[in-house]
Amino acid sequence: MFDELKRIYQGKKVFLTGHTGFKGAWMLKTLNLLGADVKGYALAPQTEEDLYNLINGSQICESVIADLREREVLKKSILDFQPDFIFHLAAQPLVRLSYEIPSETFEVNAIGTANVLDAVRLLEKPCTIVLVTTDKVYHNNEWEYPYRENDRLGGYDPYSASKACTELVIDSYRNSFFNVAKFDCHQKGIAVGRAGNVIGGGDWSKDRLIPDIAKALSKNEEIIIRNPNSVRPWQHVLEPIVAYLLLGTRLLKDPLMFSDAFNFGPYTTDALPVSEMLKLAIESWGNGAYRVQQSENQPHEAGLLKLDISKAIKALSWKPKLNANNAVQQTISWYRVFESDRTGINAFTEKQILDYINA
Repeated sequence: MFDELKRIYQGKKVFLTGHTGFKGAWMLKTLNLLGADVKGYALAPQTEEDLYNLINGSQICESVIADLREREVLKKSILDFQPDFIFHLAAQPLVRLSYEIPSETFEVNAIGTANVLDAVRLLEKPCTIVLVTTDKVYHNNEWEYPYRENDRLGGYDPYSASKACTELVIDSYRNSFFNVAKFDCHQKGIAVGRAGNVIGGGDWSKDRLIPDIAKALSKNEEIIIRNPNSVRPWQHVLEPIVAYLLLGTRLLKDPLMFSDAFNFGPYTTDALPVSEMLKLAIESWGNGAYRVQQSENQPHEAGLLKLDISKAIKALSWKPKLNANNAVQQTISWYRVFESDRTGINAFTEKQILDYINA
């Protein structure tokens, strides 16, 4: 698969939003290994421990530090670069934070995406665009039924609702300005990737399961979890990253067929409760203790969510490579290396990417 991806992306101009974030930094490093010419657009990394800094991100891409809501800056960044591909990952991605800054979450996620597509309207060249949303775009009835791409969109919390709004924005732009029936005129293929709960090394986000576990274990502290019975479609970060890249290649070759939405997640057997993921993490680390801390005042978070990935498997010839246990082991291995040898974490990150793609 590495050679296939390299043939498509080597030497190509790739505009990547969110390149300083957790998923964005993994995408940036992967694109760098594929030989792409990357221009990133995102907020500044928050700490020296952010993965973007650990992989020397500023040395492997042209980096614009700005907000998605800065429309003119974003527009100029895209038009000056004249990209062949755009991968839009930038977002306010945290459910619990969205309760604290709801209007900002809607602005960044929905209006920010509109700003990206506004710039694409002015791009007078062919371009392949993959826009990343989330598994949480679906109106979640919290049943065993895995959600398919044509199921009803919605959202209880501001984050989920903002991403459902984002999908409406994308659909409107695609119908109004990038209609597949007029592809020969605009030459823009636009697809959407909806990924499940992502884990992997270099995630330091607040109130996320694996970062909380890694921080506690590294300090030999008790792990505190909120919702032990919540079930999520867990997957290693490289699963959706490579899926987005694969979707980009398919979209380039056949934009009429692949200008659509695709779910990327694990098999339904790997949609596990938080408590099971916690046990796998402790086993991988070698020791650890935890306790459940629940509060009547904590904000609502969905208790059950599963994705149907059959469309991606059939149409893209994509499928998950890592089960939940493998994903946790790879993630904990990353944090172990980080704790013991930070100078070697860039090389270790590169090794994990190449091992995954070549598996």
